[in-house]
Amino acid sequence: MSICFDKEKDVFLLNTPSSTYVIRLYNKKYLLHGGWFHTLPAWSDVCIMPFADRSFSPVPAELHGVADFSLDAQQCEYPVPMRSDFRSSAYEAVCNEALASDLEYQSHRIYAGKKVLDGLPSTYVSNDSEADTLEIDLKDACSGLVVTLCYTVWKDFDAICRHAIFTCGKAQLSLRKALSASIDFPHSRYKMLQLSGAHARERHAIVRKLVPGLQGVASQRGASSHQQNPFLALLSYDANETDGEAFGFNLVYSGNFMAHVEVDQWGMSRFQMGINSYNFDWKLKSGESFCTPEVVMVRSEHGIGGMSRTFHDLYRKHLCRGTWRDADRPVVINNWEATYFNFDVKKLFALADTAAKEGVELFVLDDGWFGKRNDDRSSLGDWFENKVKLPNGLKEVSDGIHARGMKFGLWFEPEMVSPDSDLYRTHPDWALHVDGLTPVLGRHQLVLDLGKSEVVEYLLEKISHILSTAHVDYVKWDFNRNPSDMYMNASHQFYLGLYRLLETLTSRFPNVLFESCSGGGGRFDAGMLHYMPQTWTSDNTDALSRIAIQMGTSVVYPASAMSCHVSAVPNHQVGRLTSLSTRGHVAMAGTFGYELDLNLLSETELMEIKSQIAWYKKIRGTVQFGDLYRLESPWNAVASAESARYSAWEHVSKDKKQAVVSIVWLYAEANPEYALVHLQGLEPDAVYRFTTLKSETLQEHLKKSVFDMPSSQCGIVPDGSCALGAELMYVGLRVMGKPQYGGSVHFMLEKVR
Repeated sequence: MSICFDKEKDVFLLNTPSSTYVIRLYNKKYLLHGGWFHTLPAWSDVCIMPFADRSFSPVPAELHGVADFSLDAQQCEYPVPMRSDFRSSAYEAVCNEALASDLEYQSHRIYAGKKVLDGLPSTYVSNDSEADTLEIDLKDACSGLVVTLCYTVWKDFDAICRHAIFTCGKAQLSLRKALSASIDFPHSRYKMLQLSGAHARERHAIVRKLVPGLQGVASQRGASSHQQNPFLALLSYDANETDGEAFGFNLVYSGNFMAHVEVDQWGMSRFQMGINSYNFDWKLKSGESFCTPEVVMVRSEHGIGGMSRTFHDLYRKHLCRGTWRDADRPVVINNWEATYFNFDVKKLFALADTAAKEGVELFVLDDGWFGKRNDDRSSLGDWFENKVKLPNGLKEVSDGIHARGMKFGLWFEPEMVSPDSDLYRTHPDWALHVDGLTPVLGRHQLVLDLGKSEVVEYLLEKISHILSTAHVDYVKWDFNRNPSDMYMNASHQFYLGLYRLLETLTSRFPNVLFESCSGGGGRFDAGMLHYMPQTWTSDNTDALSRIAIQMGTSVVYPASAMSCHVSAVPNHQVGRLTSLSTRGHVAMAGTFGYELDLNLLSETELMEIKSQIAWYKKIRGTVQFGDLYRLESPWNAVASAESARYSAWEHVSKDKKQAVVSIVWLYAEANPEYALVHLQGLEPDAVYRFTTLKSETLQEHLKKSVFDMPSSQCGIVPDGSCALGAELMYVGLRVMGKPQYGGSVHFMLEKVR
């Protein structure tokens, strides 16, 4: 077993492949955190946190005069409120108007495998040999409350998953705070990495040193949010992409959350994560239970990159599910930026004809196909076909797309309702509201109350009918405003209803590829990935903007989860003109597709798109399911106080037979330095051959350019060149950026011997 309990020393050792997580039991009662270290073969108790008489730190009554033991000065495993520890507690349970409670160790269980969380998404095992689980029961004698701390230790990953279960005892209680994980680190010499931003500027990596007091991220927007992602990492001062210690924490949940680090007066750091206490007050009667969402905890001795690759591998195999989990994701064309709401069957088939010729595999009909939907002011909730636009219904469109050799996809926004809709006129009470207040509109729409079972059943019926009658292969599931007008506990009840809906739909339609979206990346979280194996990364499709977004996203989430498309220029979000080659290079960092009107492009541009698609089909297995190495990321420049000149990333297949490298210059400059790029993850003794993705539009441009020169003189390795993996990794490639070459380079390495 990867979990053992030493009865003599009262210590639990949780062993991943290269780490040991220590939980100590003091005085047969108090559960303490011992630390998370490199693998320990044994535990002696010599290196524990010493007892000390700390000023203003009370000692429990039974230890007064016996030991200088105070919870305020110890590393606690799940800190209790109002019982001598004045730092942030892990929970608050009010019983008979008392907040204070005292959790005492009762018992524990160790078993092979992992249980399913009740009503919540979580990681899972395919067989019990993949992980072991520890459950520790703690009890408050006064109220009878039992808190069960659950730890799943993965045998092939340096990862531990945690959650807690609260079971009400003899008295009714009010659970006002219920966090999933709390860890006390012995010092504060860490940098904190968070993923923050805004709509169309999601998940930028922010790195800062810990300081005394409370610091962290949170969302009370009724969603994991564009602004903050439910992720934090603590990094040693010397940590970078390849070296140093990194602890990563990710909440498998899509609603309100909090994650913070409290640095106390003695320099210890308390990390905590879980459901946000905002608008949360869960009532429990005797015998009832509440299960918190799961936190995935990863430890890496190989920097941020090692931490990321552990998250990626764990999520691809033990979080994402279903038919599409391990399948190559299709190349997509979405009609949204090509037509918006203005389309008919003829226009859709004209776009589909061109897409099929270029090699596109999936055609997606976006917003506007239902109800009386001609703009964003009506019809959400009316999930029946718009017979004005589509006289013969969706089946005609679906049949036509399939006849052209492509799969057919459809856009939904099921969690919303328009005031101008048949549904709202019939059931205004189904929208989130507070009696006596006029509901707040966002994007001309309201949010349905998925805490009501009748709402979930209505959506299940309507969506199932469309999916089964129109032969839909793919669903883009959107969520375009944050909920408001919420009653107490409405946010968590909403997500329990949503998860029930998604569990039923994805089980009922296992061959449908579901993609999550929330105004782009407003709900890019592990909770949604449990049901939908990919997410629209951001509404901002500008290539240069996308680099920071995609790099930040990749800190936690795998490339197979990132939906990335090439869009038209000038870009619809920022107005920038970027070459077709650079747009393609950036979009190939995830699941690949197009968001533009192909019929407005020149023959040369269509030739390039055809070559991009053919190329991507050769490399997508490596991109989507290989190992990612961020060779040069935007936050490296921030940390060194320099301006980032370029970004570079590499995907390497698991068998190391193929690697794909992208280098993108963030701005053009005269007479530039070479970019020195050290590749990673290759076999040192293997020989690799270069092939570069050609750009038809740039070749045409070069014919007219007075600066035309052979590619070898621009620092681009000629096709067919070969080099040892050791040379590519330890010496590095020197590549020069030239504006007329598109500002980017993209090449493939294939192992030849």
